[in-house]
Amino acid sequence: MPDGALEQTVSRMRRDLAAAYRLIALFGMDDGIYTHISARMPDGPGGEKRFLLNPYGLRFDEVTAANLVTVDETGAVIDDPYGAGVNAAGFTIHSAVHMARHDAACVLHTHTVAGVAVSSVREGVLPLNQWSAQFHNRIAFHDYEGIALNLEERARIIADLGEKQVMLLRNHGTLILGRSVAEAVKLAINLERSCKAQVAALSMGLTPVVLSDEVAEHTARQYQSAYDKQEERGGRDPEWDAYLRQLETAAPGYQG
Repeated sequence: MPDGALEQTVSRMRRDLAAAYRLIALFGMDDGIYTHISARMPDGPGGEKRFLLNPYGLRFDEVTAANLVTVDETGAVIDDPYGAGVNAAGFTIHSAVHMARHDAACVLHTHTVAGVAVSSVREGVLPLNQWSAQFHNRIAFHDYEGIALNLEERARIIADLGEKQVMLLRNHGTLILGRSVAEAVKLAINLERSCKAQVAALSMGLTPVVLSDEVAEHTARQYQSAYDKQEERGGRDPEWDAYLRQLETAAPGYQG
């Protein structure tokens, strides 16, 4: 890749990842300084693997394109504009996923109230509406093993994830893979809406209408086709552009 094109790619990736942090905060899906969103950068000049991550100790609404940290696959810092390092332990799951799934340009992990609630019930996400139907038979599960500090757990997470893009970490939260940062964020927002709607619907004490397997699968394929076409096209993404415009009003400093 020519130097100019590489610089443009990295600049856009930094902008998109900073936008992801800000959007997750804006939608109330962050958890203080915990959880992470990582993005895979083009390999370094010597073929070294490089990833972008948030500086340790910053809230998601404090992340900018300029203060993102570059790390290698072990979490060792390559470039640290902010000077606070990273939570290397928090990156271990992300690193394992990135290295096992080369289609994962972005790995997004959340602990939201609705996401944790749905991850804590055996049924997981039910096909109750259009949002949740897109995930029908497309969610992996990994049983809780305690705070994810045991490096041996990474292999089990990868095995449980398989080829899926979305995982419910039982009793813990969600893990989402995107072929781009934009795709990861869109999946995360729709999964959060699905979980919130499910919690709301089941709390009414009335009889839920669960979509049939046929309708849910048809809807899931419709969503998948739309996502596939967007990733194949590359370039302009109207939905992502709309989110970026929202940030220009709500958090105009994220690109700095």
